[in-house]
Amino acid sequence: MNTLYKGLLTRQFSERLQYHGTTILNVRKGNQVCMVGDGQISLGHTVFKQNAKKLRRIQDNVICGFAGSAADCLALLELLEKEFEKHPGQTLRACLSLAKQWRTNKMHQQLQADMLVSDKELTVLIDGSGNCIEIEKGVVAIGSGGLYAQAAAQALLDVEGLTAEQIARKAMNIAADLCVYTNHEHMVEVLESLEKDKAN
Repeated sequence: MNTLYKGLLTRQFSERLQYHGTTILNVRKGNQVCMVGDGQISLGHTVFKQNAKKLRRIQDNVICGFAGSAADCLALLELLEKEFEKHPGQTLRACLSLAKQWRTNKMHQQLQADMLVSDKELTVLIDGSGNCIEIEKGVVAIGSGGLYAQAAAQALLDVEGLTAEQIARKAMNIAADLCVYTNHEHMVEVLESLEKDKAN
C-alpha cells in the first residue's frame, strides 16, 4: 500500500476515534479535589473501547482530563506537559501558555479537544477555541455527558457528609445512565488540598 495513502487512512481512522462522546467531571469540595472520566471511546455510532484512560497525572500534583478527537487530545497533553516542564508548580501559567500556542500556531489551531486541568488550588478549562478559563465554582464538566454530570454534582454539592470523590462518583453514574456515549467504567483521580497538607 502506498505510504502516503496508508498515512491518510491512519489519520482518518484516528480522527474518527472520539473522546468528545464522553464525560469528564471535576468536583472541588472542602479539602478534596476529584476528577472522574468514563472509559468509552466511540467510533462513529459504535462503542470502540470501554476502558480508555482519559485522565493523566502531570508532575504528581496536577490532574488533566480531556474530551475530543483522540489523537488531538494526546497531542495537546504532550504540549501541556512541556509547559509544566517550563513552569513547574504554576498551573495557570502553564495553561495560559498552552492556550496561547493553541490560538497562534496554525497547526495547533486544527486540534479539536477540550481539557480540564486541576491542582490543589484551582481548576482551569481550556476549550477547543484556545480559551483558558479559571473555574470559580466547585463543579465543572466537559463532554457529551457533561451537563448531566455537572447538574447532578451541583445538586449534591451541599449535601453534608459527602466528599468530593463521593459526589463525583454519584454524578458520573447519573450521567452514564443518561448519556449513550458515557459508560460506567470510571477512572478516578483525587488530590488533597493545601489546607489539609498544612494541617498535617
